[in-house]
Amino acid sequence: MGSVFRREITVGYEDEGSGEPLVLVHGHPFNRSMWRPQTEYFSRAGRRVIAPDLRGYGDSTMPPGTTAAPGASATPDATPLATFARDLVDLLDHLGIERCALGGLSMGGQIVMECYRLFPERISALLLADTFAAAETPDGKTARYDMAERLLREGMADYAHEVLDKMVSPDTITARPDVAAHVLEMMATTPPEGAAAALRGRAERPDYTELLPRITVPTLIVVGTEDTYTPVSDALHLHERIPDSRLTIIEQAAHMPNLEQPHTFNAALHEFLNSLPKAAETTAASTSAATAPQG
Repeated sequence: MGSVFRREITVGYEDEGSGEPLVLVHGHPFNRSMWRPQTEYFSRAGRRVIAPDLRGYGDSTMPPGTTAAPGASATPDATPLATFARDLVDLLDHLGIERCALGGLSMGGQIVMECYRLFPERISALLLADTFAAAETPDGKTARYDMAERLLREGMADYAHEVLDKMVSPDTITARPDVAAHVLEMMATTPPEGAAAALRGRAERPDYTELLPRITVPTLIVVGTEDTYTPVSDALHLHERIPDSRLTIIEQAAHMPNLEQPHTFNAALHEFLNSLPKAAETTAASTSAATAPQG
């Protein structure tokens, strides 16, 4: 675990293992602990795994002036996806990583697409999990802005309980209450200011549909069969438009298959990473967590 002060914020992150870098970007409203099964598995499987907290989530802070004093209302600016993307590249620079396999889930997947739009030379492969490429609809924009106001006004707890059975499947809630509890805790403890700023930024995100056919790195797309936020049809849309992409559909999982069915998720990602041509792998493999500068 480490932290670094970059561009007026402190970024918390995990940096485990050594070998080819794999960077994992969490979704909303979670934190880097959502990738714990992948961090543990792939760091033992010969990868260097970096999982950061996005600004305003987990241990990462917001810029000065975007949080409210106790008892006061907070109206933080939006956090555009491009800002998240630049934070990630700043972290890669800090860690001495020139290129990496980059993956994200939900909002994290859209941040990954934004990274590819802005910094394709830094990316050797993509993982897009339970995400979609289209810009927000007018109704969707209104809903995100309204939700941002609600979270600032009421906090995260009620929202977290309301959406739990969409984030993870009913089967998961029954059979794996530890996973459901972890997801609920992540949502309930996310700072409302960070979540609200991200919602506003995501409402104004670009349309990545035209980017998809221009993706030239190996890409794995993963989705849970019971995901209602980003259903299988969204994953098929990505798969049909990204050249030579792979698609894995995971049964008995909703929006978080990496936590609900970690063995299946890890197996698919492991096979994908092992299939990458060596020419696509970053030369930063020799830069291990032990030798990288630490914050």
